[in-house]
Amino acid sequence: MSVVKADAKPLTIVFEDDGLVPNNPLPFLVYKASVDVDNDHPEKTIEGLFGANGWGAMWRNGVYDYLHYHSTMHEALGVSRGNARVQFGGERGKVLEISAGDVAILPAGTGHKLISSSDDFCVVGAYPPGPPMEITRPTPENHAKALKTIPQVATPRTDPVMGENGPLVSLWKRG
Repeated sequence: MSVVKADAKPLTIVFEDDGLVPNNPLPFLVYKASVDVDNDHPEKTIEGLFGANGWGAMWRNGVYDYLHYHSTMHEALGVSRGNARVQFGGERGKVLEISAGDVAILPAGTGHKLISSSDDFCVVGAYPPGPPMEITRPTPENHAKALKTIPQVATPRTDPVMGENGPLVSLWKRG
């Protein structure tokens, strides 16, 4: 039996480059209340889902409370416990409430930072195959470098939630 709800569909948002945070022309995706984490091991549930769909290099933690992005890698954030307000897309982006069962998928360059969270907030992070993740702070120099690296980041072959036929695969087709 799948841990993904049958009617799971992501919300999509495209964040504009703000001059310091490059963001990405590919849409940021959020699956709201789409993963069943109502069990004793919600982190393992999300890790199993991401792993089955080819996303790895996983970790468990929260979201950093300073603005950053990843210019060499796309990132999936699966909320296993609690809830948080996270600003996505940089200072001119959007603050979204994410909670247990949600998955946010950030194309390379998408700015994000924690605004507030419940005490039990926990996220499982994962990445598609590729180079190691690097944390990049928004500076003019980093922005200039990121504009060169982001277009080189490979499009994932699978959606971390819905697999090889998931929405990410069609939504992130380039040119």
